Amino acid sequence: MKVNKYYWVVGALLATSAFAQKNAVLNTKTRTTVSPTAVSKTAVSETWVADLQDGRYRNPVLHADYSDPDACRVGEDYYMTASSFDAIPGLPILHSKDLVNWTLIGHALPRQVPIEHFEKTQHGNGVWAPAIRFHKGEFYIYYPDPDFGIYVIKSKNAAGPWSEPVLVEGGKGLIDPCPLWDDDGQAYLVHGWAGSRAGIKSVITVKKMNAEGTNVTDAGALVYDGHKIDPTVEGPKFYKRNGYYYIFAPAGGVATGWQIVLRSQNVYGPYERKVVMAEGKSGINGPHQGAWLTTSPVDGKSEDWFLHFQDKNEYGRVVHLQPMKWTNDWPVIGTDPDGDGIGDPVLTYTKPLTVRKYPLATPPESDEFTELALGKQWQWQANPKGTWAMPAAGYLRLYSYQKPEQAKNLWDVPNVLLQKFPAEEFTVTTRLRFTPNANLTNEKTGLVVMGQSYAGIYLRSGKNKTELIYAVCQKASDGKPETERVLAEFKPETDIQLRVKVSKGGKCEFGFSEDGTRFKMMGETFQAEVGRWIGAKVGIFCTRENQTNDSGYADYEWFIITK
Repeated sequence: MKVNKYYWVVGALLATSAFAQKNAVLNTKTRTTVSPTAVSKTAVSETWVADLQDGRYRNPVLHADYSDPDACRVGEDYYMTASSFDAIPGLPILHSKDLVNWTLIGHALPRQVPIEHFEKTQHGNGVWAPAIRFHKGEFYIYYPDPDFGIYVIKSKNAAGPWSEPVLVEGGKGLIDPCPLWDDDGQAYLVHGWAGSRAGIKSVITVKKMNAEGTNVTDAGALVYDGHKIDPTVEGPKFYKRNGYYYIFAPAGGVATGWQIVLRSQNVYGPYERKVVMAEGKSGINGPHQGAWLTTSPVDGKSEDWFLHFQDKNEYGRVVHLQPMKWTNDWPVIGTDPDGDGIGDPVLTYTKPLTVRKYPLATPPESDEFTELALGKQWQWQANPKGTWAMPAAGYLRLYSYQKPEQAKNLWDVPNVLLQKFPAEEFTVTTRLRFTPNANLTNEKTGLVVMGQSYAGIYLRSGKNKTELIYAVCQKASDGKPETERVLAEFKPETDIQLRVKVSKGGKCEFGFSEDGTRFKMMGETFQAEVGRWIGAKVGIFCTRENQTNDSGYADYEWFIITK
């Protein structure tokens, strides 16, 4: 191997002894199916666990980008979904027994419609804030696409399969829908408006639906105007309690807003308005939209809770859990130390009441690729094709796929396989072997931190050689090109490990190792950036520049996330 020493800080950084021991079995030139850690299907995150195991929890309960969360309870089980925008599979489904420990059990949307439209990257478009409800033995998810309208899907099992999307109402700018089935069986739909498409925002509309909840039946009525005191009111959630209709909604903007509740004894109003939670002295900015939940009774007692998100920039919109109390038929979310009726978000609190204690649980992060299907944490940048990847027993094979002609960089490449940032600080290490097509050059594969600007460490094929590249693409979303540096040169089909260490503030440092023990780190940092309405992501890819009658491929043996 030839190494360009100019680009390296003198001295190799050693991995921790434990990680080095786990990797010892991998220090051969032959491919092996032995992984560096025992990652089980029920593995708990090494980077963030909300349950403090002393009867308390800490926020966020999900330190990952589950934007615009909504949830429902069925018996003793809680189910959550969230915005997924253009990422596929979309509409994640999470499950919990105690509102603190969550597992990712699947996705409700294997492909996004219209199919052909979403075969191209559509950053910031697609699935906006959804609502999940359980009605007459079925789960319903209403989700908006701001360019096409409001859809509904159904399932008798939250883990799926889910029905194909049905267009409840077509049109531009219809966002954040939530259904309500009234006591007399009449179904209603509340939603907000996206000014970028509809030419109006900061208002809330209520419409009638058919009993099946599959079609809007009237033009509806505006029930609240927030222009003066609640600008950008959006994300409405519809409930009924003690004869009052309630609309929970955030206002004031994602990073700087507050939670309001509207109530009326008539579905169309007039609605009274009250601020029920704001940042206060908590340091939890926003706090933004979410879901009210009442727990299953324990010894005849139930509790009220509220899930919402906080915008944490490059880490995305992370999910918090707040206690909630009712006073004079008004809720207070969080705690109210000054007694003004406006709650402050909590950082730690006593866990919700449950019938028993449940084990620690977190969404999946690391992946040994032992299943014949992608891990549930992975999402593509567009509707996938069947030739992009082949999960096998012990590795994931990514085939090189031609970049779209209009793609200036990876921002516009659909076959980039990504997952959410799981915590403020973490390290990703992956092991791979690259087998390029001998008739092609400039095939690429590697590890990337993706956002509106991105960086990565890649292998690139050349004539009888493979180069290791460090690439940075500033303003990728504006179509700017990558800048590349050649760091090293290998023979084709060399096993290598790639790494990125993410520090607080989204500071990323890349490196590589030939033996899995000594890692040569870049000695410089890349600042992770947000995507379009989402946080940064980390993942892998395999691309080529030209079309021919066959592709090269990269075998990823594992993808491990540690502290």
